[in-house]
Formats: sequence, C-alpha cells, structure tokens
Amino acid sequence: MPTVAPYGTWTSPLTAQTVAAQGLRLGFPALDGDDIYWLEGRPQEGGRNVLVRRGASGTIADVTPRDHNVRSRVHEYGGGAYVVSNGIAYYSNFGDQRIYRLAASGASLKGLPHSGPVTPEGTWFYADAVIDERRQRLVCVREDHSREGHEPVTTLVSIRLDGEPDAGEVIASGYDFYSTPRLSPDGTCLCWLSWRHPQMPWDGTELWVATMSDEGTLQNPELIAGGPHESIFQPGWSPDGLLYFASDRTGWWSLYRSDVKSVKPDVKPVLWQALDETEFGRPQWMFGWATWAFADPRRIVASYAHRGRWKLATIDTEAGTLTDVPTDLEPLEWLTATPTHAIHVAASADTPPTVARTNLLTGGTEMIRASSTLQLDRQHISIPDAIEFPTEGGVTAHAFYYPPRNADFSALPSDRPPLIVISHGGPTTQTKAVLDLQVQYWTSRGFAVVDVNYGGSSGYGREYRERLNWEWGIVDVDDNINAAKYLIEEGKADPDRLIIRGGSAGGYTTLAALVFHPEVFGAGASYYGVSDVEALAKERHKFESRYLDTMIGPYPEMKDLYRERSPIHFIDRLSCALILFQGLEDKVVPPDQSERMAEAARAKGLPVAYIAFEGEQHGFRKADTIIRCLEGELYFYGAVFRFSPAGTLTPINIDNLG
Repeated sequence: MPTVAPYGTWTSPLTAQTVAAQGLRLGFPALDGDDIYWLEGRPQEGGRNVLVRRGASGTIADVTPRDHNVRSRVHEYGGGAYVVSNGIAYYSNFGDQRIYRLAASGASLKGLPHSGPVTPEGTWFYADAVIDERRQRLVCVREDHSREGHEPVTTLVSIRLDGEPDAGEVIASGYDFYSTPRLSPDGTCLCWLSWRHPQMPWDGTELWVATMSDEGTLQNPELIAGGPHESIFQPGWSPDGLLYFASDRTGWWSLYRSDVKSVKPDVKPVLWQALDETEFGRPQWMFGWATWAFADPRRIVASYAHRGRWKLATIDTEAGTLTDVPTDLEPLEWLTATPTHAIHVAASADTPPTVARTNLLTGGTEMIRASSTLQLDRQHISIPDAIEFPTEGGVTAHAFYYPPRNADFSALPSDRPPLIVISHGGPTTQTKAVLDLQVQYWTSRGFAVVDVNYGGSSGYGREYRERLNWEWGIVDVDDNINAAKYLIEEGKADPDRLIIRGGSAGGYTTLAALVFHPEVFGAGASYYGVSDVEALAKERHKFESRYLDTMIGPYPEMKDLYRERSPIHFIDRLSCALILFQGLEDKVVPPDQSERMAEAARAKGLPVAYIAFEGEQHGFRKADTIIRCLEGELYFYGAVFRFSPAGTLTPINIDNLG
C-alpha cells in the first residue's frame, strides 16, 4: 500500500543529481552514406557540444576533439553548427567561432589541406553551411562583428576549401538576416531565405533562388515566395531538382513546391488532401531545424503538428497523399531519412528524447542514443493530459497537465496538490508532451504541473501565434492564470499553493504575472527572466533587437508602454516570495535584469533568493548548475509554504523569510 503523505513531501526516485546526469541534449542528426551523426550537449562536461558518429558496424564514437565545443553564435541561439559529407566534417567551434575540418570516419581528405581551421582568426561567426563539392567551397551564413559599436552584418558567403584559411567571399548581402542556403542536386542553383527588421522569421521571410556560376557567384536571383506577412520555412530540393518549402500563406505552415527552372515558376501545394489545423513548419529560432526530408525520389518523410502534438508521416509527392507512420514517438526539431527509415530525435510521454531510427512502414524503432539511460518505473511517470480551457476574449487556450504521480505515495482524498504553472520561453516556441525529467522531478514529489502553450505559441496556426502581437505581458499572463483557475475549478490544484515559473521570455511572463496579478500566485521562480522590457529593447542582440516591435510596439515611440509592461517599475504590487536564477555571461537577458528585481524585492521586505552562476549563459548547460537550481527551488518552496521536502537539500539564502 502506498504511504499517505502530504503533497510536496513525497520521496522521489529522481534526485537533482540524477536529472542532471541524465540530461544529454541531443540534436541535429545527419546522414553520410551508412554513417549517422548527431550532436550531444553534455552537462557533465560543462555543457560542451560533441559531434558523435555511429558507423555502419554500429560502433559509436566522438568525432570532435575534447577541447572543442560544436556550437555557433550566429543569432546567439546558433544551430546549424556542422555539416558532413564523404566522411569529412566541417564545424563551428564555440571558443573562437572558426570553422574546422576533420576526417570524421578515417576518410581521405582527397588532396585538401590537413585537418584544422578553414577560416582565419577574426570577428566572424558562421552557421548553416552546405558543402559545394563541385567548386570545393562551403556556402554558409556569416555574421561579421568587426565594426565595434555597430550591428553585426549578416551575409551569405562562399569559403574556399583548397587553400589557406579563408574568411569567405560575400555572395548575397543587403538583407538584415539570411538562412538556409541550399544547393540543388546538380550544383547549378542556390536557394536561401532572407528577411529584414522588424520581421522575425516566423513573421515574414523571402525565398530566393539564383544560378551559381563556375566561380561560385550568384546570377539572376529570383524571388519565389514570401514577403512581410508570409513565413517560409526550410527550403530545399528534391532529387529531381524541384524546390520544396513550407509556407504559412493559408494561416498554417503547409508544404509547397516549385519548378524554378521553368519559364514562369509557380508554387503548388504538395498535398492534395485537406488536413485541418496542421503545421509542417516551426518558428526558426535556430538554424538547421527540419520537418521534412526526401526518402526517395517520390516520397517525403515529414513531421507535422496537430493540436500541439507532433506526428511522423510519409508523403507521396505524385499522389499528393499523406500516410502516418504507426509510432507513438513525437519527432522533435530535426529529421533526415533513408528509403526505409526516418533518422530523427524523438520522444514520447514515457520515452526521453532519443536519436532514433524509425521504420517508415511498421513504425518499429531502434533507439540509437537516449538522452537518459535511467530506467524509471512507469508507475512513477506522470503522463500529461492535453487540456483546453477558456481564456480572455472568448478564446480557447492550450496546455499539458501533469498530475502528481508516485506509486509509493498518495495523499488524503481531501488534499489538493500545489500547482506549478510553467511558462515556456521563446515566447514563440511550443511546449511538448514528451518525457522531461525536470517535470517528473516535481510530479514525483507530489506537485501538479501545467505546461502552458499560451497565445503566441507555435503548433496552433498563425492566428494563434499572432494573439501575442502587441500583447506580450498580457495574453501570455492571462493564459497562464486561466490555466491555473481552470485546474482549481476541476479540483486538481490547491488555490493557496500556486506557483509560476519560467525561463527567458517565460521568466518575464512569470514576473509579470506576479506583479500585475498579485492575488493569484503564492511564489514564483524566474530563470534569466526579463524584468525591464525597455532595457531589453536597448540591449538586445541583433536577431531579437526588433522583436519587441511586434510584441509590444516600436521603441522609443511607445516608450511609455514599455514602462507599463515592465515588472521592475511595479515592484510595489508584488506580494509573494520570489526566487531568481541567472547566468552571469548571458548576452540575451543581461544579469542586471535579475539583479535589479532581486534588489527591489529585498528592499520591499519580501522573501527573495537570487542565485547567479559564473560561466553560464542563456539557458543552463552545466550539471552543477542544474542540480543547484532544482534543489534550491525545492528548498525555497518548502520554506515558503512551510512543508519539509524529502531528502537532504543544500540550504539557500532567502532574504526576509519570516
């Protein structure tokens, strides 16, 4: 029989150390012949990203040197940090942002210079490369930081591979941003995306195609699709040279194609059958995300979202029909394919993110590398329910609800669990209903969790994303509050023990909810959250420097509104306990945002804890940091709500705790 104990005090099989140790970050799978590559972010190695290869024999080995970290700083969020072909890998090293070459599988460099840097020392960052075998070049995005005090200049460049390190020859310029340069199979054409301030790539992008000369320059560029109100995602080529891409011109990202070599290229939908409320694209926060790949000349392997859940499917490009692959795994942000299998990072409600090889016919899956090797008893795993609830303006909002779950414990029937409301970052991203050990850390201790896809989240169409336009700090806050109210009415949460937590933009939503609606939550946790949106508008890196034009309004024209939306200016309204976590090398949300909030709460006499981490940036990567955060947050809630969490926790300093 399970032990009866108050919610929040249950002994969990998941320690913070276990969560941190089992927290590999997996992404960006690629195929090179029979070899499969991917990146691993390893908390136990300081968050270092390692390029890993599985050979045809099944042997798995690291590719990149131990002193290298495969990560690009273009757009600060990076992505697209490596490319591999014929056994030769090219990758961006985080420490110096140079591109390096190495023989990844013992392959011959075929007359190329020895392994080492192919770009010189300098102030250039590179990402999203494609190998131009025909001309012995790399074509990629370059971000030039050489003009101190000015916004970095982003271009497409062509980098010579057959000589001394080369910074790159500019082949496309004039736009604020570029991404996804992709060569046609015969090497004669290049497609790419470009956009200008204040658009973000999910607002509006342009899809261009140009022919490439023998010298690698672009000729006769032509605009194929897109504009300020149409988002194009992941352009690429079919084996027979047709251009494919996702566009949200109908309000939902759908797949299209164009014969760009025809006299008058037109754009046609790939699918002939109507699919309601489906998305084949994602907001391009990072380079290299993919939702489709050709398995053979006629079939596409694709991932698509329906009501917030992602599915794997094949598309017959001649018949225009879609067939779901029979698997419960949800594909995450990356995939590629062979004629028989999808190679992707996938997860489910009880399966952690895994580099997986899924049979396209049967759905049978070989798990190549899991982010966690922990064998957690299913009786301890909280399986999420997709919930829909009413919110302001008569709109329906979405979330995933995780009930408390621990086979060894139960609570009295009259008890209600403390509820943690999670506000995801982005804010134009999406939370998913897949196994997250950090969520299970809370549910296995007797907390309920609701992970909210508030207005502005992707996966529910453009109209739902645009609910947040000019309403950041209002719509997201309302949706999080209404998720909590809905669960209280359902008898699934204790109204006196409501907690809101979030990171980055989710941290801002957390702080805004606590300040502008002080009657709702009893405690909050902000991870590198925004407290002063005006300061953010002044200090942002290039990629997000005009993001707030559509989230709040143009600055400084609407300076007063920025002040009205900034929690730091209304700290007098805050009435509950607050804990803040901050990386001291964060360039996205500078540390003073959290420091000022902590100082203001401290001066008001509220219980407040501020924990900062040397060497951490935007998003924590180190195991020690993850452990400190989870234990510190649990200790904080126990102290604030007067209960004793199970286990031994390292105390943290909480100012003004009565």
